[in-house]
Amino acid sequence: MATLLEKVSTLISANLHSLIDQALESNSIAVIDQYIRQVEDNLEDLEDAAATIGGEVKSIKRKLVGLEQKENELDRAIDAFLTEGNEETAAAAQSKLNSTQRLVATYEEQGERLQKEYQKLLDAKVKLEARLSTMKQQREELQALLELAESKEIVVKAMKGLDDLMGTGDTDISRMAESIYSRLDKASTATEMQAANLDKQIDDVLDRSTIDGQLAARKQKLGLNK
Repeated sequence: MATLLEKVSTLISANLHSLIDQALESNSIAVIDQYIRQVEDNLEDLEDAAATIGGEVKSIKRKLVGLEQKENELDRAIDAFLTEGNEETAAAAQSKLNSTQRLVATYEEQGERLQKEYQKLLDAKVKLEARLSTMKQQREELQALLELAESKEIVVKAMKGLDDLMGTGDTDISRMAESIYSRLDKASTATEMQAANLDKQIDDVLDRSTIDGQLAARKQKLGLNK
């Protein structure tokens, strides 16, 4: 389980800014897709491990109920044997009670350890699910951003072609090219505005300090910081 939690911890602490930068530099979201696949694979392992540990915790609790019932029965039996003056049988019952109590202590210790491990797995699962949700949303935004970048490249190429037309010396062609230039300038400006908006959305999503501040304020309001 330790190795699994180490892998999950690495994924949770991954620098999302860096992943996004890599995707933008390579003009591909492959690095994001790889991260998402790793998160999904580890989530599946986490769920399986949590189910296994959780099952063991329930099994131990069930055994403890039976042992505690046995303890009570032995305790009453010892008193009854002593009342009857049957000390030998009382001693044997006392020895069995001692053994049962040691077994109870062992199970309680094991149960506490497994419960802590189970809780760690659940906590890691919640954090990793949040990371996955965030990255999937950012993947869609990055995809749109890359498509906008491709559109901008097409616009740049078109403008270069128009530059050639403007230099032909033909008045009608030059006027037509100027009109097209005007439309391209408008489309280019709209593209830049959309790209800027996407950049802001990414910054907002990744602004963890703001989110942490909001959560801290809620905790304070609810009295959870005491």
